Amino acid sequence: MEAAGTRVGVFLGGTFAQEPGMTNLVDRAVELAHEVADAGVRTVWFGQAADYDAPQLAALVSRAEPRVYVGTSVVPIYPRHPLLLAAAAKTAQAATAGRFRLGVGLGARTVLQPQFGLAYPPQIQHLREYLTALRPLLDGDNTAFEGETLASRPVGSTAVAGASPAVPVLVAAMGPRALAAAGELAEGTIPFLAGPYTLAEQIVPVITEAAAAAGRPAPQIVAGVPAVVTDDAAAARDRVSAALGFYDSIPSYRKVIATEGLSNAADLLIAGDEDIVAAGLRRYLDAGATEVMITHTDLFDAEDRQRTWAITQRL
Repeated sequence: MEAAGTRVGVFLGGTFAQEPGMTNLVDRAVELAHEVADAGVRTVWFGQAADYDAPQLAALVSRAEPRVYVGTSVVPIYPRHPLLLAAAAKTAQAATAGRFRLGVGLGARTVLQPQFGLAYPPQIQHLREYLTALRPLLDGDNTAFEGETLASRPVGSTAVAGASPAVPVLVAAMGPRALAAAGELAEGTIPFLAGPYTLAEQIVPVITEAAAAAGRPAPQIVAGVPAVVTDDAAAARDRVSAALGFYDSIPSYRKVIATEGLSNAADLLIAGDEDIVAAGLRRYLDAGATEVMITHTDLFDAEDRQRTWAITQRL
């Protein structure tokens, strides 16, 4: 994102939120954002799980650390209604003076349906209807939407003073139909665990063509990549393997990992010295990513984190 002044950002997910001995989640997130900004990185992304609220946390962090742009990677659209998510996103945009991006995704049916106890809608149809309903709400437009998987009927104004520019929406899309929807109806995509080959051959062409056909600007493509600068790459792989094992059980992730010619999610980890990690991240930019989002650095100590974040200056 040109406005963010960087091609590399940092993801802070559920790992940091569960640190032993932490006394306040928001305070810790702000501390890490200060570290990120001190290293010269200008974008921080927050995941959404069952604990904290990602748009709210992103807003609080960017308010406290104005050097960083923030985003969510990602908020599942099921079962949060577009009216509720749009309100949260516009509030975050106002709080950050325009430094917020909203990343959304379908989420994993096997996790979300049992968790919420609600029927999971047809995925691609719901994604298209959700994005169609969401955009006018983000723009402060009160137009109603009637679909088969959802309805949006605003009562009263949806405009939020200070929520400008319009909140960009990025979709965690990797399959062709989801990518087509993202290209037509959103500002880009946030693929995770899609390697450079998969990006270049499948993701970038599909979403770029869909955006062009819809008369939209070239999409933002923010590639999530597990990476760490460390003197012990083997130990880093063991640690990341435990954190990424969840994704090996999800069909959509298994598919993109296999497309890359790899066996499991941990195979995508880039670990080693500064030259190794910088070269590995550069492959994603060369493959067509407009940005790289470094993930899982919160698994490591302050020295490894800072070494990792410092290499962003090379990119």
